[in-house]
Amino acid sequence: MTPAARVQAAIECLDLILAGQAAEQVLTGWARRSRFAGSKDRAAVRDHVFDALRCRRSFAALGGAETGRGLMLGALRSAGIAPETMFTGDGYGPASLTDAELDAGRDPDPGAEEGDVPDWIWPLFVAALGDEAKASAAALRHRAPVHLRVNAARSTPEAAMEALRNDGIETCPHAGSPHALEIRDGARKLRQSEAYLTGLVELQDAASQAVVMALPLDAGMRVLDYCAGGGGKSLALAAQPGVEVFAHDAAPERLRDLDERAARAGASVEILSGDDVAQSGPFDVVLCDVPCSGSGAWRRAPDGKWRLTPERLEELRAVQAGILDDVMPLVAPGGIVAYATCSLLSVENEAQIEAFLFRNSGWHCTFQKSWPVTGGTDGFFSAHLTRD
Repeated sequence: MTPAARVQAAIECLDLILAGQAAEQVLTGWARRSRFAGSKDRAAVRDHVFDALRCRRSFAALGGAETGRGLMLGALRSAGIAPETMFTGDGYGPASLTDAELDAGRDPDPGAEEGDVPDWIWPLFVAALGDEAKASAAALRHRAPVHLRVNAARSTPEAAMEALRNDGIETCPHAGSPHALEIRDGARKLRQSEAYLTGLVELQDAASQAVVMALPLDAGMRVLDYCAGGGGKSLALAAQPGVEVFAHDAAPERLRDLDERAARAGASVEILSGDDVAQSGPFDVVLCDVPCSGSGAWRRAPDGKWRLTPERLEELRAVQAGILDDVMPLVAPGGIVAYATCSLLSVENEAQIEAFLFRNSGWHCTFQKSWPVTGGTDGFFSAHLTRD
């Protein structure tokens, strides 16, 4: 595919996404229909689409329209590329620009448009982040780095870096967590690398790793990852010496490959169904990485910020509060509920902790920390609620 043909493919995908289809489904469907597209073509089209979704409002302003053509026109103008070099009408590239398209476009307005977030979310950003709101929104406009967690049960960061280098993958330590590496080159080779296939490393954001490392874990503790999702934090917990780890998720299908991943990592994680959770307690630590807006990870899933509504945010807040109340009976005396989100919004973070303590006596907060998206990681929040 020519560069112009890749732009046209991105335009077609973006129009479907703007019409309401999920980005991943659209890209998967395009790839299946486009057997002529090689791996580099698919990667380039995907990058175009995700860059446009991250910068949807500012690119629409620069391009003069919130359409596939408008977003890609804005993307080219933002990158300093003359749009006429791509919009030529030749071959499989996009049709030539009209006079109206050539004349359209403006600089994005300060605030929500410049920061590429919906208008209704911008006040929540400012309330939660203050002077860092603009910088945080700007960070979410760029691609997320690729982080790895070195499996402490099998390797050291130095040895893992060498093993990855042998597979053509260059990494460096990341300050977000002691076992975190950032891939500098060769990320697309990871899943076929010996280091990954033998369980020396796992994909996991450094702040997500830091949430686990912040837990006060000792040998002999029983730890439940209550909202385990795919099980990334479960595996990180299982890498801690002497800790007995259990995993549960309300959607059990998310855990379908955890046994295989645990075997690869040499880890032991017991998966619990809903009926088994209460019978297997009490636990010394219950980690609840609750469903949330995902605002701290919007650069990984940028269509999430355009799909979020005020009503959905309120639904999520109710779910979060419900999970906190549901896990209380699972915690042993002196034990901890570790609440976590990948959200930047205080209504999902500090406000939930304050509300929990207000409605529940016999608990106190012993730890609270935010990991900003401006620090080179996803945005995360965690707090430890200790039972008296």
